[in-house]
Amino acid sequence: MSDTNTPDLSGEACSKTEYKEIRCQSALTQLKRKIPYGWDLNLYRGCQHGCRYCYAMYSHKYMASDRFFEDIFIKTNIVDELEKELRSDTWRREVINIGGVTDSYQPAEAHYKLMPEILKLLIKYKTPAIISTKSDLVLRDFDLIDRLSRITYINVAATIIAADEETRLLLEPGSAPVSDRFNMLREFRKTNASVGLHLMPIIPYITDSPENFDRLFQQAAECQVHYVLPGTLYLRGNTRSYFFDFVSDKFPHLYDPLKALYKTGGADKSYKAALYPMVNGLREKYGLSSSYMAPMREKLKP
Repeated sequence: MSDTNTPDLSGEACSKTEYKEIRCQSALTQLKRKIPYGWDLNLYRGCQHGCRYCYAMYSHKYMASDRFFEDIFIKTNIVDELEKELRSDTWRREVINIGGVTDSYQPAEAHYKLMPEILKLLIKYKTPAIISTKSDLVLRDFDLIDRLSRITYINVAATIIAADEETRLLLEPGSAPVSDRFNMLREFRKTNASVGLHLMPIIPYITDSPENFDRLFQQAAECQVHYVLPGTLYLRGNTRSYFFDFVSDKFPHLYDPLKALYKTGGADKSYKAALYPMVNGLREKYGLSSSYMAPMREKLKP
């Protein structure tokens, strides 16, 4: 049902937001690929960050909605369902990826406050987890994440793809300012958490300049992150048409070059062959690791 107490959220997309409370049959989703994690936990369906490149738009077809950024479904019983699963004799305390489809710290979380209860369960059942977000709302739960980091592995990562605010607002209108996200990483380095910068997706011709990467890597180094994880844009399903409509409107001069580059879901090999040596060179310049697995192996070693 729609929540009549939806908070006043800024931004054009948020002004049309409808919160719809649902019940889930299970909390965790087992993934076919086990590395680096085998389980997903998604508190919400839909996301208010409004990212023009969001790969997860496809997931709303299961909700009979085409308003991925406006129809936000809240799994109101997910805390109870998760406890049932974590207390099971079959649970092996495997790593859980929190928010693999939609951001767990999107604006809806400020209203529903599900993550503190989720973190309390992870602490109770000594369960490792990964959190990646475009919001600094995660700082609200600093004390809980700090406690969990002293018990088991917890990763806190910020996804940041553009150093300047103008580009950020175009690409991710509902996300937190870039400076706030870097400050969040800086704060979590005071815990035992693994802290990372997720430079994903790199958007050809828009965010792939050496100047942009240099600024991001410099700030990441200043925050002393444990790793930087880059990855290029993929365009599939609903995301492809949505993204190209956006490019046609905001970057019309890039429409034909991007269409030529993305004849399939991914950029062609020649583009990546030129991109990654440049990215890796800048990463090495600032002494940043590319291994997001190293902190996990260290924390979870027998």
